Formats: sequence, C-alpha cells, structure tokens
Amino acid sequence: MNLFPLTVRRAETSRRGKVLVGPIDLDLDGSGATVVMGPNGSGKTTLLRLLHGAARLTAGQITWACDEQYARTQQGFVFQRPVMLRRTVLDNLMYPLRMRGVVRTQAQIQAEEWALRVGLEKMLGRVATNLSGGEQQKLALARAMITEPQVLFLDEPTAALDGRATREVEAVLRAARASGMHLILSTHDLGQAKRLADEVVFILHGRVLEQGNARAFFDAPQSIQARAFLRGDIVE
Repeated sequence: MNLFPLTVRRAETSRRGKVLVGPIDLDLDGSGATVVMGPNGSGKTTLLRLLHGAARLTAGQITWACDEQYARTQQGFVFQRPVMLRRTVLDNLMYPLRMRGVVRTQAQIQAEEWALRVGLEKMLGRVATNLSGGEQQKLALARAMITEPQVLFLDEPTAALDGRATREVEAVLRAARASGMHLILSTHDLGQAKRLADEVVFILHGRVLEQGNARAFFDAPQSIQARAFLRGDIVE
C-alpha cells in the first residue's frame, strides 16, 4: 500500500496560541529526495515534525494516500542529534525489529546486514553512546531504515559532522533514495542540498514560499527571498 501522494492543505501547528508553522499547502508525490531549505528559525524542523505527526496539527489537513495508522508504520525520523539507547550497536539496530515482533535470530541477521551497509560491522558490541558523532548518525540512519519505511524524515542529518562523516552519511542516503525510499530532509548546507535534492521546499517564517524541481530552484528561484538566501544574504 502506497503512502503517496501526500496532500497538505492549510495545515498549521500552534503552541500557546502562537502559530509556529502554517498555513501550509504542499503536494508530495513520494519520489526522490525533497529538501526543505530556509534560514535558521524559518520552521524547517517543525514542518518535518508536522508532516511526520510528531507536532500536533491544530488546523487544516494532512492526508496520506492510505489509512493514517498504516502511514505511521511506514515512516522513519532521524533527529539532528541522534538518540541512542544505552545499549550496544547491535541492540540499537535490533530494537525496532523486536518492537514489531521479529524473532531475535532474524532481527540479529538483519541488524548485522545493516551494520555492514553503514560501515559499523566491527562495532556491533560497542555501547552506542560511546560512538563518535558520525558513527552515531550512521547508526541512527540504519536503525531508522532497518524496517524499510516508505519515507524517511531527516532533520539536518549532518549538521555537526566533519567532511568525511558527511560523505559517508550522504552515501547511505543516496543508496536509500536509489532503493525507492522517499527522503524528506532539512538542511542549511547549500552544497548538500544541491547534491541530494530532486525537489526543494523553501520555507520562511513558517510559510512555504516555493516548491519545485531542484535544478529549476537553484538556477532561477522565483521569490526575492529565495534569491537572497541562495546569494548568502541575511533573510528576515
């Protein structure tokens, strides 16, 4: 059962009477990688959380192409700062499978396969909280993808990583995209957006100013604010 298309109409999320994001109108077809861009404080993280269901919808509609309960089982979310269980790398990878009822022997086989995919095969017995930042982010990616979700949300997935770790994480993301997984990620890194994006959503003050093909956006953005942002100007 396919999650997409995803239709968002006049969606908002508020806290204590203040609108944090919205109203938002979006249509996502579930192909490739959608990169959410905008200045710091523009609402990128909140938008991802709203689409994922982690932020409360206070107005409007977010409609998947399937039952909402099923849609929630087909999503993963990777935070900017990885959340690690105080267990081994192997246990972290097995956890989402075990929660879904996968028997331990099969869960271990899949966990070992995913550790190999992300280059953590020699660290299975290490405590996850003792890994480096790049290693933790790769573990978070593998743990989110091990259940093979149709869509993976990523909030600034390489913000705190060095160049080598960034290249390794991006390689994992490109492989996921090539496998048919839809990526929805936020980034402030223009180079990363150009490397990964098939589609760009440009957001400012909690509102979507542009949505469209990545190449067209980078070559000829339609809004004054997006042009300024791409020039490196301060956008308020």
